[in-house]
Amino acid sequence: MCSHYIDNSFFQLHDHRPFPIQGCAPLHAGRVPVGLMSSVVAPEKPTSNTMGPKEVELILVKEQNGVQITSSTIVAPTPNQTISSGEEERETWGKKIDFLLSVIGFAVDLANVWRFPYLCYKNGGGMPLFYMELALGQYNREGAAGVWKICPIFKGVGFTVILISLYVGFYYNVIISWALFYLFSSFTSELPWVHCNNSWNSPNCSDWADNSSIGDIYKATPAQEYFERGVLHIQDSNGINDLGRPRWQLTSCLAVVMVLLYFSLWKGVKTSGKVVWITATMPYVVLTVLLLRGVTLPGAIDGIKAYLSVDFLKLCDAKVWIEAATQICFSLGVGFGVLIAFSSYNKFSNNCYRDAIITSSINSLTSFFSGFVVFSFLGYMSHKHNVALDKVARDGAGLVFVIYPEAIATLPGSSVWAVIFFIMLLTLGIDSAMGGMESVITGLLDEFKCLHKHRELFTLFIVVSTFLISLFCVTNGGMYVFTLLDHFAAGTSILFGVLIEAIGIAWFYGVDRFSDDIEEMIGHRPGLYWRLCWKFVSPCFLLFMVVVSFATFNPPNFGSYTFPPWANMVGWCLAISSMSMVPLYAIYKLCILPGKFCDRLAYAITPETEHHLIDNGEVRQFSLNLPSRY
Repeated sequence: MCSHYIDNSFFQLHDHRPFPIQGCAPLHAGRVPVGLMSSVVAPEKPTSNTMGPKEVELILVKEQNGVQITSSTIVAPTPNQTISSGEEERETWGKKIDFLLSVIGFAVDLANVWRFPYLCYKNGGGMPLFYMELALGQYNREGAAGVWKICPIFKGVGFTVILISLYVGFYYNVIISWALFYLFSSFTSELPWVHCNNSWNSPNCSDWADNSSIGDIYKATPAQEYFERGVLHIQDSNGINDLGRPRWQLTSCLAVVMVLLYFSLWKGVKTSGKVVWITATMPYVVLTVLLLRGVTLPGAIDGIKAYLSVDFLKLCDAKVWIEAATQICFSLGVGFGVLIAFSSYNKFSNNCYRDAIITSSINSLTSFFSGFVVFSFLGYMSHKHNVALDKVARDGAGLVFVIYPEAIATLPGSSVWAVIFFIMLLTLGIDSAMGGMESVITGLLDEFKCLHKHRELFTLFIVVSTFLISLFCVTNGGMYVFTLLDHFAAGTSILFGVLIEAIGIAWFYGVDRFSDDIEEMIGHRPGLYWRLCWKFVSPCFLLFMVVVSFATFNPPNFGSYTFPPWANMVGWCLAISSMSMVPLYAIYKLCILPGKFCDRLAYAITPETEHHLIDNGEVRQFSLNLPSRY
């Protein structure tokens, strides 16, 4: 009896290591007959889709006293093993809770605090795509670009979402640096945005009690001037063509943020999965503390009543539905490639359906819960200064960097409350920024395998590059660059990306095939509701959203400042640069594939594992039937 390793160019299990054969004569790759080789490892049963782990029959041949004896064994790979030969075993999350917290931390971001409550008040009152992206990443175990081996012609949409995540990182990290600046400024006995006697204040600054014109109530408050003149120093810039140098205070804060991101991501999900234990849970503690304080303030109940009031006439306004859909899309994080990247590190048999229900529900409930916190303080401000609530309510940076600091400054122990609030903003921002950057890193690492062994260096390259470009946003005129990026980087382009993604899955790869993939992972097929949404509802609604987004486009502005035409052109170039990846890659793919145009098209829309069917003349057919197997 002897033990030898057969050359791994012929025999490989799913973990891609040569396996030992006990009691065999030495076999050498160059001298093994072809007939024998073809029978050594054979599929247990033919299947049209070999992308998930399959059982294989292992036939062992040994020679004893001149007699060949065969024995067979069924080998079932573990769910988290990789499938394609020549690849390393993929890293997985240390614990299931690490994945859930990472997804929740990414989905629950600053928008849950500064946008959702305002939209509810103003308008009187995505799930299938979220589920689709989790399942897509988990089954194919690749980043946003690599998953499109299921339909190669759509691989460009993977690069689209990677670029969008990269662009968003250029300015999203700046918001976190503002929060860090405010946090440092809060460690004083008197908050710097309380009075108008500071060096950055203008003659127009006046305290709340001195404002006689309600219409001008937020134009020159101490908090407003602190944000615009004390933090941003926008008074030292004449516009986007006069940026000036990066301010060292904000640059230092931005550098701290980037260092935190690097050391959270450099080792992959093993490290980031531990960081989110703090960043994903801290906001809930702080929101609860702020709510308990907020509801005790005079006028808080009036603010909450206004938040919960329903104006049914608003439901007739198409803009309300557009804003609601956009908020859900952005809040859940669909279209950034983050969900695909995170779920690609799951075990193959992980119940992604349950994960989708849990995380999306928590995200929606968090948005709803944060509305009570926001409007309890807005009601307090409205009561304290005897103004209408609509003069106080606003969204975006104005809410968290002007209104909230103004409200906190009026409370006893204001410095403590300010520290608590800005710690919450930091944790809300950090884990969302981690998700966006992980989408870029995972997507490119999976696409360019040579980078796998150099993850630390590649992560450092992405972090440093993002930092350098973000410096434009921390100059005197950085707010103009920030506004331009915010308007163009992830608006219409992300809706377009999700639309193409939905079409590629539902109409080219096929809802039934996708449902089979999910059944292979979790043991049961998606219900009719999910399949109808993927096939018809989501694509049609997203197409409507994209058309309306183009038709109702308004150029960006910051206050009374109007951007010059060249700035709008730069913004459109930014948006088009990501969207153009879809047609450019499709053309590239059709050009490099062999054969006539029809053959190339067949190869381009067929999963890479089934290209042999094209070679045999089995071209895929399309059908407009409803999803089968009700």
